[in-house]
Amino acid sequence: MLKKKKQMRCGAACFLSLIFMVGMLSACGQTGAASSKKSPGSQQTAALSQAVTFTDAIGNQVKITSAKRVVALMGSFAEVWADAGGTLVGTTKDAFSGHGLHLDDTVANLGSYLNPNMEQIISLKPDFVILSADTAQQVKLCASLRQAGLNAACFHVLKFEDYLDMLHICTQLTGREDLYEKNGLAIQKQIDNAIAGTKGKKGPSVLFLRAYSTKYDVMNSSTMTGMMMKDLGAENIADRNNSILKSLSMDAIVESDPDYILVVVMGADEEKALSLIDRQFKSNPAWAGLKAVKNQHYAVIPRELFHYKPNARWGESYEYLAKLFYGD
Repeated sequence: MLKKKKQMRCGAACFLSLIFMVGMLSACGQTGAASSKKSPGSQQTAALSQAVTFTDAIGNQVKITSAKRVVALMGSFAEVWADAGGTLVGTTKDAFSGHGLHLDDTVANLGSYLNPNMEQIISLKPDFVILSADTAQQVKLCASLRQAGLNAACFHVLKFEDYLDMLHICTQLTGREDLYEKNGLAIQKQIDNAIAGTKGKKGPSVLFLRAYSTKYDVMNSSTMTGMMMKDLGAENIADRNNSILKSLSMDAIVESDPDYILVVVMGADEEKALSLIDRQFKSNPAWAGLKAVKNQHYAVIPRELFHYKPNARWGESYEYLAKLFYGD
């Protein structure tokens, strides 16, 4: 059963001024935080009745005594905070689209995920800053923010258990344990049911591709979606032969003859990304002879479930694949 990152580089003078800014801003009044779609109203208080302490994904010891003003430096993590009933005072630009969050102009746009504006973050005087442990830029930024006196923590979310752990911490901070049940434990039951429905059934072999407008990647079971497929009894052909990850030829596909070929599109130009797959593979006469093609098991799967972290929709992701592989 399943359970439960171009940082601003400051010189010494700049860094000291930032620390001074934190001290000055903490004495100032605070502006309101905007609600997200999943948080119809803030149920947070300025100070927690009891401090929440935890160790983050990179070993930082974190102690939060107030979580009224929160910054999330990745769209997926902004969504987790919303799943926990929280509101934001700032987030990165990727959170403003593709995550179903209703963020108005009172929520500061802090720039790109890889290069959030450190000075702007500090000016928001956040109680808590949420970052990714999986991007070097964010790990460095986390260290700088903590040195500047801010509560900042890095999270790693690759599988559902990681999401569940993060959600639990966030709902402790918001006081919304009911949302841990709704957006966490109930989703776990969904996943468990989807997996249980595959028991005793022969799982399919799968070629999983991530397509860009200029290239494609072959994905194995160490990826988020690859893990889901494995949980559901599917065999990823890239797990059989690591060389497939480096160079996948039509000959290699024909030799493996997978039952399914699944593609998730990256970037904004889906048409261009899919045309690359067409040129690379589908133009080859051998394509039509593949089991996956003959049985109409070549599919483009939705990025909101299989590229972005699905968060409270993780159960939908499992159910989508289970239905695809095994039918109703």
